[in-house]
This record gives sequence, structure tokens and C-alpha cells, in this order.
Amino acid sequence: MSGAKFIEVSPWISAPIDLQPPLQGRISADVAIVGGGYTGLATALELRARGVDAVIVERDTCGHGASGRNAGHLTPTIGKDFPSLVKAVGRDRAVAFARFADKAVRHTEQLMRRLNIDCEYNPTGNIVTGLHPAHREPLERGAELAGSLGVEVSFLDESAVRDRRLPGHVRFGVLERCGGHLHPGKYVMGLRAAALAAGIRIFENSAVTKIEDSRNPIAVHTATGTVQAEKLVIATNAYTPSTLGRLKSKIFPLRVTLFQTGILTDAQWDRIGWDGREGLYTAHEAMENYRPHADGRISGGSKFIQYGYGSSLAPGYLPDTFAEWEKLFALRFPELPDVRIESFWGGWIGMTLDFLPINQANARRTVFHGLGYNGHGIAQASYAGTMLADQILGVPNADVDLLRRRTFPLPPEPLRWLAVKALTSSLERVDRKIDADLAAGHR
Repeated sequence: MSGAKFIEVSPWISAPIDLQPPLQGRISADVAIVGGGYTGLATALELRARGVDAVIVERDTCGHGASGRNAGHLTPTIGKDFPSLVKAVGRDRAVAFARFADKAVRHTEQLMRRLNIDCEYNPTGNIVTGLHPAHREPLERGAELAGSLGVEVSFLDESAVRDRRLPGHVRFGVLERCGGHLHPGKYVMGLRAAALAAGIRIFENSAVTKIEDSRNPIAVHTATGTVQAEKLVIATNAYTPSTLGRLKSKIFPLRVTLFQTGILTDAQWDRIGWDGREGLYTAHEAMENYRPHADGRISGGSKFIQYGYGSSLAPGYLPDTFAEWEKLFALRFPELPDVRIESFWGGWIGMTLDFLPINQANARRTVFHGLGYNGHGIAQASYAGTMLADQILGVPNADVDLLRRRTFPLPPEPLRWLAVKALTSSLERVDRKIDADLAAGHR
């Protein structure tokens, strides 16, 4: 790995100095929340603002999951892509989903401002980048369709890309004007600090061992304690099938790898341009993402994904994948032969078959779920807090109604493993052909 190190969680977070104690004994609350990431913290804060006593039970420390590991892109992306979304749900509903995704970004920006969270947010927008002629028609058609329906995107041709001085591997692209990128660890720890300041009880290092939700009150058990509550929120995203044994037919975890480089000098930055410091993610079927840091690094990741049989959490120490990323970074940034990847880490994305998030209640309206963000969880998980609070309190919310849909269940194993492998293999074949052309200099 040329000296790059593997980090078990991520460089974004470390153990907090005010680690909260594990749950001890029997306590009561209005709402019990399982999971201390963006969804759980945002929900607890929203409920507290409305006078509801919610407690958070977290198996590790807040932010230990995807909230502290992700790539840091705050995007209005929803669905696989906009043309696919239109084909799946129709134009009117696709536009409603796009407006929901925009609203989630704006809500997150407002939340950062309201709570005074300094997380290095840079509202640059993000660019879906085309690297190969095969990327052009889908990007151009998608941008034209989305723009005609009022979505905040625009196509960037070769001239516009040159004017922006984007990195040399970018040929054309689609600018998503809404959003930008941030430091994910500082954001989740800012939410945690705000929750503690508001008096919200958080129990860390408190893995849930059993949930009894068929009676009232609901009981959430850990090895050392129990929370009794009238309502329960499941906010464990990709961990839900493996750690709680729930929603196995609706959500499955995919492991992605991420990395960061050392700090670039001013001269190195000048070589690649990237004057606007936009977040970038490629138009591959299995995308690559790249973004600049406030301290001068570049981070990136995704593309190479792993699924664990039975929706288990696939392992993350993958030296062969790390080596592939080092070769790929050198291909994408040939202007930087003297810049090396410094560290690798990764995490699990909660995926759904239709690439849309889940925000729903059980039939008795006692158990609520906010998860399945398909890699776009910074915005959607942050806004999920308001959506879940509205459901818990019986407040009408059009976005909750929008996400209420009939979904096809995931097949049982081994069919699920075969289906996921078939899907990922087909996407990889498309990308391999494009990448082989690019490596051969065909642009």
C-alpha cells in the first residue's frame, strides 16, 4: 500500500472526551431512539424542541457509523439518477422527490446555522463529472430533463469545465447547485454537543440486545439496562439487519472504501486548478467521489463495494482494493505524481432496491424507522429528524406521505447474495470498459 495506513473508523472522529456512560438499570422516556448518528441525533433534537423527552441508545459512540465515516458531500441526489427516477415513478412524482432532496439540503444548512456547528461547510454545489464520451448523453439528457422540470441543475460542457479549471480528468458534467461539502465528523459531533447541551440523555457503549415492541410500554434492553418508552425510533441505517435483525427484506448494507491524501502545497493545487473547490463524483455506474478539504487534502472513495452474505457487515481491511485506489488516483490526477494517499477507511451504506429512503411507522404507530439513504445520508438523515418527529406527534408532513410506497421485498439468502453480486458485477463490467478506454488514452 505504499505506506498508507488503514483506520478502523475514520480520520473524521475520535473518542469524545465527554464519553457518555452506558445505560444502567431501568429508565423511562417518551421516546427511545436506537442509533446515535445523524438521524438519531436530529430526531432527538427536534423532539426536545417540541417538549418531548427522547433518549438515545448507541452501541458504540455517536458518529461511529456512517455519520462519522462518509465522504462529506451534502447533495440533493435522490434515486439512481433523475431519468431513471422519472421512468420509475413518473415526471410529477420524480419532481416531488427532487424537491424533497433539495429541501433536505436546505434543512441541513439551516440546522448547521441554528446550532452554530462549525463543520467546514463549503456551499460550492457538487458536480457529476463525465470522463468518457459514453457519459455524455445520459448526463446531458438528464440535466435537460431535470432543468426543464425546475430542478436546480445545469449541464457543463467542455468550455464551461475549462472556465472552472476543474481537474484534468473532468471532460464535462452536471452541476448540482444546491449543497456542497463538509467535515462529516465535525458535523455529527456538533449535533451530539447540541443534544447534550439541550439535556438529551445519550447512552454510549450500549449495544441493544433485545427490543420488546409488541406491548406497551416498549422496552429496549442492553446488557446492563432497559429503556421503557411509548414510542421507538430505529435509526441504525445499514446496521439494522445485522445488529437488530430487522428490515432484512427492505434494506441491505454495502461496504465502501474511502481515503485521504496528504496535504497539498499551493503549487500542487495550482497544477490541478479546481478553483471553485466543488465536490466531484463521477458518472460511473459505481461512482467515484472526490472533494477538497479545508486543510488542503483530497479525499475520495466508493467505486469498489462489498456485500456480506446474509446482510452481515463486510470487512473493511482490503489491501487489494487499497492498491486499486492508489492506481486509480494516479490515473485521475496525473498532475500530482508527488501526492500519495495517506490513509484508508470505510463504512457501510444502507441500500434499498429503489434507491429511495425509508421513513415509516408500523401499523400501530409505535415504532418508527428513518434509514436507507443509499449514500446520500447527510441531507436526508438530517431532515429525517423532522419527518420522524412529525410522525411521532401526529403532525401532517407531505414528505412522509411522498416516501410512503409499496416496495418489493429483497429475496432471502442465497438468492439475495446472488442478486446483489449479479447487479454489482454488471455495473462493474460497464465501468471496466470505460476505465480501460480512459487508461488507454481514449477520451
